[in-house]
Amino acid sequence: MGVVHYVEPETRENSRMDIVIVYGEEEHIVELKIWHGEKYRQDGIVQLEEYLDSRNATKGYLLSFSFLKNKEYTKQWIETETKGYKVFEVTV
Repeated sequence: MGVVHYVEPETRENSRMDIVIVYGEEEHIVELKIWHGEKYRQDGIVQLEEYLDSRNATKGYLLSFSFLKNKEYTKQWIETETKGYKVFEVTV
């Protein structure tokens, strides 16, 4: 069983996902963001929800890169407020 990955594959609506990793029968959708505050985080979650909708998936991954001196590292599963998707969120 091999691992396949796609960088910026298109959705049905012609938007582009950042990374899709295919392992066996499962697709893992990853949204990459640079930390610019809570509003951008929420926008990233909404964007990830749209990608999950387009792939009929229920979980995804949000990876945020913070360049703040006093950044807070996170790694946690969250449930999205609007659609109830599971998202593994990591901030580095």
